[in-house]
Amino acid sequence: MTTPAATGRLSAFTNEPVTDFSIPANRAAAVAALARVRKEMGCDYELWIAGSAHKTGDLLTSVNPSQSSEVVGRHHKATPELATRAIEDAHAYFTEWSRVPAEHRVELVVRAAALIRQRKFDFDAWLVVEAGKTWPEADGDVSEAIDFAEYYARQMQKFASPEPTVQMPGERDEMIYLPLGAGIVIPPWNFPLAIMAGMSLAALVAGNTVVIKPSSETPTIAQKFAEVLREAGFPARSFSLCTGSGSSVGDLLVEHPKTRFVSFTGSRAVGLRINELAAKPRKGQVWIKRVVAEMGGKDAIIVDREADLESAATGVVQSAYGYQGQKCSACSRAIVDEAVYDEFLEKVKTKVAALTVGPADDPANFMGPVISASARKAILDYIEVGKKEGRLISGGGPAAGDGYFIQPTVIADIDSKARLFQEEVFGPVLAVTKSKDFDHALQLANDSEYGLTGAAYSKNPEKLRKAREQFFVGNLYLNRKCTGAMVGAHPFGGFNMSGTDSKAGGPDYLLQFLQAKSIAEKIG
Repeated sequence: MTTPAATGRLSAFTNEPVTDFSIPANRAAAVAALARVRKEMGCDYELWIAGSAHKTGDLLTSVNPSQSSEVVGRHHKATPELATRAIEDAHAYFTEWSRVPAEHRVELVVRAAALIRQRKFDFDAWLVVEAGKTWPEADGDVSEAIDFAEYYARQMQKFASPEPTVQMPGERDEMIYLPLGAGIVIPPWNFPLAIMAGMSLAALVAGNTVVIKPSSETPTIAQKFAEVLREAGFPARSFSLCTGSGSSVGDLLVEHPKTRFVSFTGSRAVGLRINELAAKPRKGQVWIKRVVAEMGGKDAIIVDREADLESAATGVVQSAYGYQGQKCSACSRAIVDEAVYDEFLEKVKTKVAALTVGPADDPANFMGPVISASARKAILDYIEVGKKEGRLISGGGPAAGDGYFIQPTVIADIDSKARLFQEEVFGPVLAVTKSKDFDHALQLANDSEYGLTGAAYSKNPEKLRKAREQFFVGNLYLNRKCTGAMVGAHPFGGFNMSGTDSKAGGPDYLLQFLQAKSIAEKIG
C-alpha cells in the first residue's frame, strides 16, 4: 500500500478503472462476492456513536428491491439522546482531531481508498442487493468512491501547503486553512457509497469530525463504509454512524448549536428544509452554519436538427434509464428540433424496446428495480399524469417480477408547462418535447427551477457555442450523455434549486469544509 508517509507528495491523480464484467475472471469474482454477501444478509447492525457501539432495540429493516421479501440488514435506530451525544462528542473531539497533522489525515484517506479497492467486488455486491444497482452501475459507484478519496487526499496536500500571499514590506504574510468543526453528513440512497464516502472523507481529511446519518434505504452500505474507516485507522471518535429517520434524528442534528456544517445530497424538499433549519441560530451557537447541498435536477438533452441522431438517441436512452433514471443527473427531458422529431422518436422507441428489466444481480438486465415500493408508486402516478399530458410511446406501467420494477417509459408531445416537463420524477420516465429551432430549445431547457446537468447534440459549432454561454446548468455536456461525471474531470454540482453548486470532485470542493485565516507578522 502506498501512503504519503512513504512517498511524501502523492502521485498525480488518475481515475479508478471500472470493471469489465464481460471478462470471465471478473464475472467469476462478482459471483463469488455475491455469495459472500448473501451469507451476511439479515444480520443486525449496531450504531457507532462517540467511539463505541450501541443498541436500542428499535430496528430499521432494509430489503433487496429486486426481491422485497429478502432482508439485507437490520439496523438499530438512534434515539434523540444518542443523536445528541453523537454531535456533542464530535464537537468535543474536534479540538484533538483538528490538530492531527494534515499529512496523517491524508494517509488515512489513502488507506481507506485502498481498502475499498481491495473490497471492490464485495461493495459491488452490496450495492446490487441493497440499492438495486446492476453490476456496471454498482462498479461505477465504487470506483467513484475510490476516486473521491484519492482526489481529496491530493487536494488536502495542496491546502496544507498553500501558495504564498503577496508580502508587504516589513511583514511576514500568510494565509492558512483551518477546519470548521463538527458536521453532519447526510448522503442519498442512489449513490450510497460514492457520495457518502466523498462527503465524509472530504470533511475528515480537512480536519473536521462528522456524524453520518445514512439513508434509511441503504444503511448496510453505510455500515460497510464505517468498517473501512475504522480499519483504515480513523480514530473511534472522529466519526459517528447515526441511523434513523430525518424526523427523529435528522432535524435534531441539523438544528443542534454544536453543528458547524451540514453536507447533504438528496431531494429539493429535504434540502430546502435543511437550509431553513440550519439558518436559524440556536441558543449557544456562535457561528453561521454552512450548508453544502446538492438537491436534484430536471435535466434536459437538446437534440438539434444538425445532430447525429443515432448518437443522440443512444445518449438520451443511456442518460434516461441508467440506474432506472434514479440519478439527479438523469435525462428526464429530451428537447428535439421539429425537423427531426419523428425520426428521433422512432430511434428512441427502438432502443428502449431493447432494454431488459429484472433483478439487478442478473447481468442480462440493463435496468433493475427502483429503490422502494413508495418510489414505485410515486413514479407510476407520474406516468399516469404523463399519459394525460402527452402521447405514450413506450412502457407506461410496472414490469414483471417480485421487485419494484417499472417499464422504461417514453411520453412524447409534452408541453413546457406540463408537470412531466417541470417536476422531478426520479425514475425511468422520459418526457419528449418539440422545439422550433436551437434557440427555442435553449429557452425550453432553461425553463426549469433546476440547473444541474444538460447536454446538447449538434454538429454546428456556433450552436454549441451558444449552449456553452446560454444553457444554464452546472454540468454541461456536448455531443455526449448527461450522466457519468468523472471526479477531477467534471466537478459536479448545479444551479438554482439544484443546490449550492459545490462542485464535488473539483479543486474547490474542500473549501466547503475549511475556513481561511490571514496572518500578518511585523518583522525587523
